[in-house]
Amino acid sequence: MLLIDFPDSEVEALGERVCDVLESVGMMFQNEVILEALRKAGARVDFTTQMVKFPRPMLTDFLDGVRREHSAEAVQASRFRDPGLPEVETQVAQYLWDYDQQERRPGRTADLVEFVKLGDVLHGESGVGHCLLLSDVPPMLEPLEALLVMAECADRPRAAFAWNVRQADYLAEMGSVLGVDGAYTFGAVCIAHPLRFDRDVADRYVRMVREGHQGGLTAMPVAGLTTPITVEGFVVVSTAEQLGAWVAARALNPTTLLGGSIWAGTPDMRVGHVSFSSFDAMYYAFATESFTRRWCGVRIAVGGGEYSSAKRPGLYAALEKAYKAMMIAAFTGHHPGVGSGMLDTGKVLSDVQLLLERELAGGLRHLCGSISATEDNVALDTIREVGIGEALSYFQSDHTAARFRDSLWLPNFIDRTGWDGFEKEEQMLRRLREKSRALIAEHKKPEGREDKLAAARAVLERAKKDLLR
Repeated sequence: MLLIDFPDSEVEALGERVCDVLESVGMMFQNEVILEALRKAGARVDFTTQMVKFPRPMLTDFLDGVRREHSAEAVQASRFRDPGLPEVETQVAQYLWDYDQQERRPGRTADLVEFVKLGDVLHGESGVGHCLLLSDVPPMLEPLEALLVMAECADRPRAAFAWNVRQADYLAEMGSVLGVDGAYTFGAVCIAHPLRFDRDVADRYVRMVREGHQGGLTAMPVAGLTTPITVEGFVVVSTAEQLGAWVAARALNPTTLLGGSIWAGTPDMRVGHVSFSSFDAMYYAFATESFTRRWCGVRIAVGGGEYSSAKRPGLYAALEKAYKAMMIAAFTGHHPGVGSGMLDTGKVLSDVQLLLERELAGGLRHLCGSISATEDNVALDTIREVGIGEALSYFQSDHTAARFRDSLWLPNFIDRTGWDGFEKEEQMLRRLREKSRALIAEHKKPEGREDKLAAARAVLERAKKDLLR
């Protein structure tokens, strides 16, 4: 694994600054349960402003304990592991890329129906998730409606994303009626950087930690916007946020596991656009991961290939995601997935992009093959037959004809001869869109759930009276 140039002398220096931030600036937690738990744990809490400051001895004792629990050993070299094929999963995009109209637009219930059908045909055995935000449904009811869509159209519905803690019990009840285990997820813990747990996230965090989920942030700080512009300032503020979240988690549940992830962003100073996949953004993320591991002993993940800045579906977006994922593998030893059909840093979902990325990920699977010197694999008889290639080539051999399908990457849509202009790429995208339509047309609605769906809709009707008040 590659290493960031991070001298040992700088680790403790930056660690001191992290503690300075939490001691002098502190963090905001808009939740009374967290505030009281932190007060009992020794923090200085102002219940009026909801600000918490962490005394240096409290942080020192906490870090000593964490370091004893976690090993800071470097990742050992291992076989390349298959990152898996992209799926229609629970990662909610706000918008849909409408290929037919060539525009980005808000997602609607009918669009989620199409994606759930597509996912059910592609990978029904592994389940289909809440992938698109429904703009035609009241926000407080949105995940409940999404769960109904998945239950009606998918053989194995996955969890719906509960962005508000009040939605969770209704989703759990609907899941019980429908026979869906784990019918809701609280998803990523994304705070309002810098150093602020807003009420919705704080409420969810309390319940997550008390239910036994990992404590920590899915942090998405942006250099120059929510942290200082320098990598050192970025590391200090983002680590302070992660450490504050860990202290809060242990104050709520002393046995909770600690973790998290870092999705670093950097701005284009000319136009203000933020990228989570540019070279400097990746450097900030790797530096934060390296520092956290060396200073605390806790491994946090570097956010995966999905968050590409590409705005339209196509090979550029797919290859940008794959390149980002391979950079992460090079610097952390873990290869994340290349994506699940999203564009514009996770805001837009595209069926065409999803199918393209599944084909590209199928190619990546070749990197996790193993070597076995069997007689048929080595093909010694064929080697002798071809000799020095004067009369016969391997391309003409029976062995090649028999084994090329299980030896080579044979994409149906990506042209292995290389990019040949926009017209050829557009032909490929049209074929992918036609494939998407054909797969959706193959979908067969699960049968025998009418009574369960009716009971789940009754729960939804009750939820309306409560959640829409």
